[in-house]
Amino acid sequence: MDQQLLAKTFVELADNLVADFDLIDFLRLLTDRCVGMLDASAAGVLLADQDGKLHVMAASDEQVRLLELFQLQNDEGPCLECYRTGTPVIVHDLTREAHRWPRFVTAAHRSGFGAVQALPLRLRDNTVGALNLFRAAPGPFDPPATLIAQAMADVATISLLQHRTAHRSTMLNEQLQTALTSRVLIEQAKGKLAERQGIDMEQAFSALRGYARSHNMRLADVARAFIDDSESLAGLSV
Repeated sequence: MDQQLLAKTFVELADNLVADFDLIDFLRLLTDRCVGMLDASAAGVLLADQDGKLHVMAASDEQVRLLELFQLQNDEGPCLECYRTGTPVIVHDLTREAHRWPRFVTAAHRSGFGAVQALPLRLRDNTVGALNLFRAAPGPFDPPATLIAQAMADVATISLLQHRTAHRSTMLNEQLQTALTSRVLIEQAKGKLAERQGIDMEQAFSALRGYARSHNMRLADVARAFIDDSESLAGLSV
Protein backbone atom coordinates (compact mmCIF):
# COMPACT_ATOMS: atom_id res chain seq x y z
CA MET A 1 0.00 0.00 0.00
CA ASP A 2 1.21 3.49 -0.88
CA GLN A 3 1.81 5.04 2.56
CA GLN A 4 2.21 8.56 1.16
CA LEU A 5 -1.11 8.31 -0.68
CA LEU A 6 -2.76 6.93 2.45
CA ALA A 7 -1.50 9.86 4.54
CA LYS A 8 -2.58 12.31 1.85
CA THR A 9 -6.03 10.74 1.78
CA PHE A 10 -6.57 11.21 5.51
CA VAL A 11 -5.47 14.83 5.22
CA GLU A 12 -7.86 15.42 2.31
CA LEU A 13 -10.75 13.76 4.13
CA ALA A 14 -10.13 15.93 7.18
CA ASP A 15 -9.70 19.18 5.23
CA ASN A 16 -13.29 20.29 4.72
CA LEU A 17 -13.51 23.68 6.43
CA VAL A 18 -13.32 25.66 3.23
CA ALA A 19 -15.84 28.02 1.71
CA ASP A 20 -16.41 25.95 -1.40
CA PHE A 21 -16.59 22.52 0.27
CA ASP A 22 -18.00 20.17 -2.41
CA LEU A 23 -19.82 17.27 -0.76
CA ILE A 24 -20.10 15.13 -3.89
CA ASP A 25 -16.43 15.51 -4.83
CA PHE A 26 -15.45 14.83 -1.19
CA LEU A 27 -17.40 11.54 -1.12
CA ARG A 28 -16.19 10.53 -4.58
CA LEU A 29 -12.63 10.97 -3.29
CA LEU A 30 -13.48 8.54 -0.50
CA THR A 31 -14.79 5.87 -2.90
CA ASP A 32 -11.93 6.32 -5.37
CA ARG A 33 -9.27 5.95 -2.71
CA CYS A 34 -10.95 2.85 -1.26
CA VAL A 35 -10.78 1.20 -4.66
CA GLY A 36 -7.28 2.47 -5.38
CA MET A 37 -5.68 1.45 -2.09
CA LEU A 38 -7.79 -1.24 -0.45
CA ASP A 39 -9.16 -4.70 -1.18
CA ALA A 40 -12.15 -3.50 -3.22
CA SER A 41 -13.33 -3.70 -6.82
CA ALA A 42 -15.86 -0.88 -6.36
CA ALA A 43 -17.19 1.39 -3.63
CA GLY A 44 -20.26 3.49 -2.92
CA VAL A 45 -21.55 5.88 -0.26
CA LEU A 46 -25.10 6.23 1.01
CA LEU A 47 -26.03 9.32 3.03
CA ALA A 48 -29.20 10.04 4.98
CA ASP A 49 -31.12 13.29 4.73
CA GLN A 50 -32.79 15.04 7.67
CA ASP A 51 -35.72 12.61 7.47
CA GLY A 52 -33.47 9.56 7.60
CA LYS A 53 -34.01 8.70 3.94
CA LEU A 54 -30.93 7.28 2.26
CA HIS A 55 -29.53 8.56 -1.02
CA VAL A 56 -26.70 7.35 -3.25
CA MET A 57 -24.22 10.22 -3.01
CA ALA A 58 -21.07 8.72 -4.53
CA ALA A 59 -19.95 5.61 -6.39
CA SER A 60 -16.64 4.59 -7.90
CA ASP A 61 -18.37 3.51 -11.12
CA GLU A 62 -21.77 3.43 -12.78
CA GLN A 63 -22.34 -0.27 -12.14
CA VAL A 64 -22.07 0.03 -8.38
CA ARG A 65 -24.18 3.22 -8.41
CA LEU A 66 -27.00 1.30 -10.03
CA LEU A 67 -26.59 -1.56 -7.54
CA GLU A 68 -26.79 0.90 -4.63
CA LEU A 69 -29.96 2.37 -6.15
CA PHE A 70 -31.33 -1.15 -6.47
CA GLN A 71 -30.85 -1.67 -2.73
CA LEU A 72 -32.76 1.50 -1.93
CA GLN A 73 -35.56 0.76 -4.37
CA ASN A 74 -36.02 -2.79 -3.06
CA ASP A 75 -35.35 -1.93 0.60
CA GLU A 76 -32.92 -4.80 1.15
CA GLY A 77 -29.19 -5.33 1.22
CA PRO A 78 -26.13 -5.17 3.48
CA CYS A 79 -25.66 -1.41 3.09
CA LEU A 80 -29.16 -0.67 4.36
CA GLU A 81 -28.67 -3.08 7.24
CA CYS A 82 -25.36 -1.42 8.11
CA TYR A 83 -26.97 2.03 8.24
CA ARG A 84 -29.95 0.85 10.28
CA THR A 85 -27.89 -1.03 12.85
CA GLY A 86 -24.87 1.28 12.89
CA THR A 87 -22.58 -1.76 12.74
CA PRO A 88 -20.42 -3.26 9.98
CA VAL A 89 -21.96 -5.91 7.76
CA ILE A 90 -19.30 -8.11 6.18
CA VAL A 91 -20.24 -10.85 3.72
CA HIS A 92 -17.42 -12.99 2.36
CA ASP A 93 -19.66 -14.94 -0.05
CA LEU A 94 -22.93 -13.42 -1.20
CA THR A 95 -24.14 -16.79 -2.48
CA ARG A 96 -24.60 -17.90 1.12
CA GLU A 97 -26.83 -14.91 1.89
CA ALA A 98 -29.43 -15.44 -0.86
CA HIS A 99 -32.06 -16.26 1.78
CA ARG A 100 -31.30 -13.01 3.57
CA TRP A 101 -31.38 -10.59 0.61
CA PRO A 102 -32.68 -12.62 -2.36
CA ARG A 103 -33.18 -9.73 -4.78
CA PHE A 104 -29.97 -7.96 -3.83
CA VAL A 105 -27.80 -11.09 -4.11
CA THR A 106 -29.18 -11.79 -7.59
CA ALA A 107 -28.53 -8.20 -8.67
CA ALA A 108 -25.03 -8.20 -7.15
CA HIS A 109 -24.07 -11.38 -8.98
CA ARG A 110 -25.47 -9.93 -12.20
CA SER A 111 -23.22 -6.91 -11.63
CA GLY A 112 -20.19 -9.14 -11.10
CA PHE A 113 -19.80 -8.91 -7.31
CA GLY A 114 -19.26 -11.88 -5.01
CA ALA A 115 -18.47 -10.22 -1.66
CA VAL A 116 -19.30 -6.98 0.14
CA GLN A 117 -18.52 -5.15 3.33
CA ALA A 118 -20.64 -2.22 4.48
CA LEU A 119 -19.08 0.08 7.06
CA PRO A 120 -21.05 2.71 9.00
CA LEU A 121 -20.42 6.42 8.70
CA ARG A 122 -20.92 6.83 12.42
CA LEU A 123 -19.75 8.94 15.34
CA ARG A 124 -20.92 7.54 18.68
CA ASP A 125 -24.70 7.14 18.28
CA ASN A 126 -24.96 9.33 15.21
CA THR A 127 -25.01 7.28 11.99
CA VAL A 128 -25.23 9.41 8.86
CA GLY A 129 -24.73 6.76 6.17
CA ALA A 130 -22.64 3.83 5.03
CA LEU A 131 -19.45 3.21 3.04
CA ASN A 132 -19.85 0.09 0.93
CA LEU A 133 -16.96 -1.89 -0.57
CA PHE A 134 -17.64 -4.54 -3.20
CA ARG A 135 -15.30 -7.22 -4.49
CA ALA A 136 -15.65 -9.42 -7.56
CA ALA A 137 -14.41 -12.67 -6.02
CA PRO A 138 -15.84 -14.29 -2.87
CA GLY A 139 -13.48 -14.74 0.06
CA PRO A 140 -12.39 -13.04 3.28
CA PHE A 141 -11.53 -9.36 3.24
CA ASP A 142 -8.05 -8.38 4.32
CA PRO A 143 -8.41 -7.38 8.03
CA PRO A 144 -5.86 -4.52 7.92
CA ALA A 145 -7.58 -3.11 4.82
CA THR A 146 -10.94 -3.29 6.60
CA LEU A 147 -9.52 -1.37 9.57
CA ILE A 148 -8.17 1.32 7.23
CA ALA A 149 -11.49 1.53 5.39
CA GLN A 150 -13.35 2.01 8.66
CA ALA A 151 -10.81 4.62 9.73
CA MET A 152 -11.38 6.48 6.47
CA ALA A 153 -15.13 6.25 7.01
CA ASP A 154 -14.70 7.60 10.54
CA VAL A 155 -12.59 10.54 9.40
CA ALA A 156 -15.11 11.31 6.65
CA THR A 157 -17.94 11.17 9.20
CA ILE A 158 -16.14 13.54 11.56
CA SER A 159 -15.56 15.90 8.65
CA LEU A 160 -19.22 15.80 7.65
CA LEU A 161 -20.45 16.33 11.20
CA GLN A 162 -17.84 19.02 11.87
CA HIS A 163 -18.95 20.84 8.77
CA ARG A 164 -22.55 20.48 9.93
CA THR A 165 -21.74 21.87 13.36
CA ALA A 166 -19.78 24.76 11.91
CA HIS A 167 -22.74 25.82 9.82
CA ARG A 168 -25.47 24.55 12.15
CA SER A 169 -27.87 21.76 11.25
CA THR A 170 -29.96 23.88 8.89
CA MET A 171 -26.87 24.55 6.82
CA LEU A 172 -26.13 20.83 6.39
CA ASN A 173 -29.72 20.13 5.41
CA GLU A 174 -29.48 22.86 2.79
CA GLN A 175 -26.09 21.51 1.71
CA LEU A 176 -27.44 17.98 1.34
CA GLN A 177 -30.44 19.22 -0.63
CA THR A 178 -28.09 21.22 -2.85
CA ALA A 179 -25.95 18.11 -3.31
CA LEU A 180 -29.01 16.07 -4.27
CA THR A 181 -29.99 18.71 -6.82
CA SER A 182 -26.41 18.81 -8.07
CA ARG A 183 -26.41 15.04 -8.41
CA VAL A 184 -29.39 15.22 -10.77
CA LEU A 185 -27.60 17.84 -12.90
CA ILE A 186 -24.44 15.74 -12.99
CA GLU A 187 -26.35 12.61 -14.04
CA GLN A 188 -28.04 14.57 -16.84
CA ALA A 189 -24.72 15.99 -18.00
CA LYS A 190 -23.10 12.54 -17.90
CA GLY A 191 -25.83 11.14 -20.13
CA LYS A 192 -25.63 14.02 -22.59
CA LEU A 193 -21.82 13.90 -22.82
CA ALA A 194 -21.78 10.10 -23.11
CA GLU A 195 -24.25 10.22 -25.98
CA ARG A 196 -22.53 13.12 -27.72
CA GLN A 197 -19.01 11.60 -27.58
CA GLY A 198 -19.93 7.91 -27.77
CA ILE A 199 -18.38 7.09 -24.39
CA ASP A 200 -19.64 5.31 -21.29
CA MET A 201 -21.10 7.04 -18.22
CA GLU A 202 -17.96 6.63 -16.11
CA GLN A 203 -15.79 8.19 -18.79
CA ALA A 204 -18.28 11.04 -19.02
CA PHE A 205 -18.11 11.64 -15.27
CA SER A 206 -14.31 11.61 -15.33
CA ALA A 207 -14.30 14.18 -18.13
CA LEU A 208 -16.70 16.50 -16.27
CA ARG A 209 -14.79 16.11 -13.02
CA GLY A 210 -11.43 16.67 -14.71
CA TYR A 211 -12.69 19.82 -16.41
CA ALA A 212 -14.10 21.16 -13.12
CA ARG A 213 -10.82 20.61 -11.30
CA SER A 214 -8.59 21.98 -14.04
CA HIS A 215 -10.73 25.12 -14.35
CA ASN A 216 -11.34 25.57 -10.61
CA MET A 217 -15.10 25.18 -11.02
CA ARG A 218 -17.70 23.28 -9.04
CA LEU A 219 -18.73 20.02 -10.66
CA ALA A 220 -22.42 21.01 -10.61
CA ASP A 221 -21.63 24.32 -12.32
CA VAL A 222 -19.81 22.53 -15.12
CA ALA A 223 -22.74 20.12 -15.48
CA ARG A 224 -25.25 22.97 -15.60
CA ALA A 225 -23.20 24.91 -18.15
CA PHE A 226 -22.89 21.82 -20.35
CA ILE A 227 -26.60 21.02 -20.19
CA ASP A 228 -27.63 24.61 -20.89
CA ASP A 229 -24.84 25.23 -23.44
CA SER A 230 -24.28 28.50 -21.56
CA GLU A 231 -20.48 28.16 -21.84
CA SER A 232 -18.27 26.71 -24.55
CA LEU A 233 -16.37 24.41 -22.13
CA ALA A 234 -13.56 24.06 -24.66
CA GLY A 235 -11.51 20.94 -24.04
CA LEU A 236 -14.27 18.97 -22.32
CA SER A 237 -13.51 15.46 -23.52
CA VAL A 238 -12.10 12.14 -22.32
